[in-house]
Amino acid sequence: MNHLLDTIVEIFHYLRQYKARTFMTLFGIIWGTVSIIVLLAFGVGVKHSMSKNMHGMGESIAILWPGRTSMPFKGFGRDRYTHLNEEDADLLRREIPEIRRISPEYSTWQVALRVGEQVNKPNISGIIPEYADMRNIQCMPGGRWINDLDMKERKRVVFLGDELKKYLFGEKTEAVGQYVYVGDSPFLVIGVLVHKTQPSSYSARDQDRAFIPASTFQSMFGNRYINNIVYQISHPLLSETIQNKVYEVLGKQKQFDPKDKQALGIWDTTEMDKFMYYFTLGFNLFMGLIGVMTLTVGGIGLANIMYVIVQERTSEIGIRRSIGAKRHHIMTQFLLESFIIIAVGAVAGFILAFLIIQGVAALPFEEYVGDPTLNGQVAFITTFILGLVGLVAGYFPARKAAQLSVIECLRY
Repeated sequence: MNHLLDTIVEIFHYLRQYKARTFMTLFGIIWGTVSIIVLLAFGVGVKHSMSKNMHGMGESIAILWPGRTSMPFKGFGRDRYTHLNEEDADLLRREIPEIRRISPEYSTWQVALRVGEQVNKPNISGIIPEYADMRNIQCMPGGRWINDLDMKERKRVVFLGDELKKYLFGEKTEAVGQYVYVGDSPFLVIGVLVHKTQPSSYSARDQDRAFIPASTFQSMFGNRYINNIVYQISHPLLSETIQNKVYEVLGKQKQFDPKDKQALGIWDTTEMDKFMYYFTLGFNLFMGLIGVMTLTVGGIGLANIMYVIVQERTSEIGIRRSIGAKRHHIMTQFLLESFIIIAVGAVAGFILAFLIIQGVAALPFEEYVGDPTLNGQVAFITTFILGLVGLVAGYFPARKAAQLSVIECLRY
């Protein structure tokens, strides 16, 4: 232990003795460390931003619409319309266990919502309670989502999107506990949507919609058929398998060929997950490659400096060898020296990168480039690359030092 401490003290003595050279070597390591951390952190930020935007509509969900047959089947002609009802959603729930959640959905644009003189015709959806978990719908404090009792008793309650609430009640007025007229019927506002990022939708953004119990919608408007079914799958890799099962189950129920993809329309959002995975993977690999190249340049500079140090300390190496130092002692010392330089540069680089990331995160650019994040994965990758660079940059000079002839060293 004392020998190791003496070696470390001696190494720092040499580093202080050649300040300019040490600074130039450290600068390359620091700059490379900052580059790889910041670039990878931006890659993580972009991934999180894309995921947040994409999953505003829901995670691993698919929307199923009725369609029109495009081929004859068992004596039935083509061009037949398929219709969906609530029982079809229950059937899919029973027959396909890979579906985690499912909800029928009624929808209309024909009925006005009114509060005093404020009138709007939003999309009004009739759904069941588990719809919220699929669609990432969260309620502001003080309110609630539609529950089973609302469904059972066909209560006239409504959940409002945050922008629709602002239009009807204003920003400062509390909406929960107030009444809105849906057509000519008063509905109690039970909750307001927490604002969320949602760049895509299949009817209207949730912020502009009104949600009521499906049982209330059916009894009030008398719809025989639902507009669509929303379901959530257990894993994105099962997407294609579940789609085929949906066609098989409903094909048997509705009497159409399961191979007829026109009979039903399915928008599977997990396809976006796959695209995002491969896009962010390529983006991070590109960013990481740039950082690795920058750090490699710093490693080359470190290797050159270590070769110079070996050359300058040839006589010292000869003296140590002549009084009993083994080859592995010499090699360990020079390897340790290179790792200490890497460690000092890495610590400084981590601190500087952290400050840069915090500074960028404070700027209003999150909407465009995401929020750069220094997480455990980025730190591990950076540390691994730094260790690899330190090993490679220090090994060959240390090996050269260990293989020097004692007589040649003393003569030098």
